[in-house]
Amino acid sequence: MIHVCFSLNDATGYSSKFVGATMISIFENISKPLPSVTVHILHDETLTDVNRNKFSYLAGRYGQIVKFYNVAELCADKFTAINDCFPKVDKSRFNKTAFYKFLIPQVLPKNIDKAIYLDSNNIVNMDISTLWRTDLGDKMLGVVTTLAIGFDVHTQDKIVAEGFVQPEDYFDAGVMLMNLKLLRDEEETITEGMKFVNEHNYFNLLDQTVLNYCFASKTVKLSAQFNRFVRWARRKKETVEKKIYHYTDYSLQLDINDPFNLLWMRYFTKTPWFDSITLGRLYEGFQQVHIRLKKSIVNLSAIMSGKTRAFCAVPESVDELKKVFHIRDDEEIILLKNQKSLQKLIDAMKKSQGKKVFIVMERNFPFNTLTQAGFVFGKDFLNGLEFLSDEQGISLNSYPLIQGM
Repeated sequence: MIHVCFSLNDATGYSSKFVGATMISIFENISKPLPSVTVHILHDETLTDVNRNKFSYLAGRYGQIVKFYNVAELCADKFTAINDCFPKVDKSRFNKTAFYKFLIPQVLPKNIDKAIYLDSNNIVNMDISTLWRTDLGDKMLGVVTTLAIGFDVHTQDKIVAEGFVQPEDYFDAGVMLMNLKLLRDEEETITEGMKFVNEHNYFNLLDQTVLNYCFASKTVKLSAQFNRFVRWARRKKETVEKKIYHYTDYSLQLDINDPFNLLWMRYFTKTPWFDSITLGRLYEGFQQVHIRLKKSIVNLSAIMSGKTRAFCAVPESVDELKKVFHIRDDEEIILLKNQKSLQKLIDAMKKSQGKKVFIVMERNFPFNTLTQAGFVFGKDFLNGLEFLSDEQGISLNSYPLIQGM
């Protein structure tokens, strides 16, 4: 029997479908006799009876098994330690769900020695038994390092930059083969890891940082096929293959001309979450986009009333910028070359505040610097990229529409 674990918080009611799509992908690609997979869902009070029944129906339809663990009840004492270390976690881009994976060794029955953990933004487009057969020996985890994925690891987590973890050992925690037999004795180690990360509160990727601090040197390094980031596969113009695909950083979109989006859609449409109500919510989402677009046109007109335009861009994009916005020779353009350029922009904005609206054309521009200097978004400056089309290199971000389906 193969054991696969998921963490689930479904406060919006729309997160369960992602776990469902991953489950379908596992069930449809497994080659072992049935039943061959038990899915373990670690959840809290946000899992509704409706979604629980859908998970049970889905597993039963494929002759597989699903079990549920309300960790908010089963592990209330463990969450006290988590709250002590990360009191503001729910106000960040994380929530406590990120830490449910720490509880897998204690929650699963003691006769289960090994389990696969998957984030819900994965599609298992391969026979998962290939991963399951990996021999962990005396290692805690089987993981794919971020170097194998393709990242410059020094940009991923400061724990590497500061020398606490070696670059070649640092791993992504979205796909892990867990040696539960050994990890059950490491509860105190994980607690100490949480305390360490809390003391270094400038570290990012909280749960992943804890696991790397505790176990980065105690892993079996897996092939990249077990954790292929979709955005890297796209960048290298890869075709869809027999791999586990990880849809991080809003890489899942509605554009089905993209083979990786289509892959996720093919599995999702087979889940009980794809129905007429889902299509209705998708329509409502597009309707809201349409309404916001109309409002933004009216707002833009009001913002520009009585003011002139000014622009801020990197030098190499100026020629294209002039074509797109039909910039006149008398309109100001601040070139972003270095840190001094940012101060030059702030000085120019102060000089012409109330008279000009600065349109910023830079993907990673630190807009918070302008707000901290006393300028107001939508009054003193705008993100010009929001006005560009697909043909101009800026596609519609349809991930929020997928979330709301």
